[in-house]
Amino acid sequence: MKIGKGLKIMIALIAILLLIDLFAGNYFYNLAIKREQKTFLQGNDDLEVSASAMNVFTKGGWRDWVASQDFDEWQLQTFDDLTLQGYYLPAKTDTNKTVIFGHGYLGKATDMGLYAQYYYEELGYNIFLFDMRGHGQSEGDYFGFGWHDRLDVLDWTDRVIERVGRDAEIALHGLSMGAGTMLMASGEELPPQVQAVVADSGYTNVYDLFQYQMNRMYNLPAFPVLPTTSMVSNIRADYSFLEASAIDQVQKAQVPILYFHGKEDTFVPFEMANQLYEQTNSHAEIFLYDDAGHGEAYAIHREKYQTMLSDFLTRFIGK
Repeated sequence: MKIGKGLKIMIALIAILLLIDLFAGNYFYNLAIKREQKTFLQGNDDLEVSASAMNVFTKGGWRDWVASQDFDEWQLQTFDDLTLQGYYLPAKTDTNKTVIFGHGYLGKATDMGLYAQYYYEELGYNIFLFDMRGHGQSEGDYFGFGWHDRLDVLDWTDRVIERVGRDAEIALHGLSMGAGTMLMASGEELPPQVQAVVADSGYTNVYDLFQYQMNRMYNLPAFPVLPTTSMVSNIRADYSFLEASAIDQVQKAQVPILYFHGKEDTFVPFEMANQLYEQTNSHAEIFLYDDAGHGEAYAIHREKYQTMLSDFLTRFIGK
């Protein structure tokens, strides 16, 4: 059976388009997911930090506080045979209350020292920080955006319980990608020691996040590149973008969740926090902050943030 010339041209064009799409999928995977320096975020207006927040991030004294603490260094072997690095700091006064922190995209464990100092100095908590897979001193050649990381949180939680005791009372506190991680963990079968989750600047799922950012940064529609990039991620990192869903997980949550988000966040829009809040199965509270961009709520509205955080933890930790 002979194939007409027109059909041959059509097949060739489809093949070329598929190759282009596959190339684009690999390109965006390397751009966002593969562990390597991310120059595409340099100069991104959506991540421009306000002067007041920058002053806290760079001159707040908390970095010196972190550097002066004598953390115990822990290691964890993950389900997929990666070695992760963690850092535990017992409270000044013996307590069973502990917070586990999750940092943001391209960050590292000690970035959460800004929050850890408050938990440690004012609330009297034990502190646990860890480098998420693909970050800091932890192994991994990709960024998990919370999906595989949620299982790492469960394993780290078991380690904390071993250290603190079966009467441990644990809060999970995440920022940005760390918030996504803690929200994804909330839908798992958590040990009863985990009694609260705090999610600051979290996203609904990885697909929605990338769809928003592709449109904003590159003026590109999601289809067909984003589904292909998700397919590439599934092959190379063993998770798809729709699978990595915080909003699906909070629909199964049994632990109380506190949401924080800045209304001026143009990197992860605050509407995502509202969607998460509305879909949360467990008790949930939300606080949105004016004049705060991505991850800036604590830096700009510290007293209000601390008041809401302390009140929430007082009501749910140890109850």
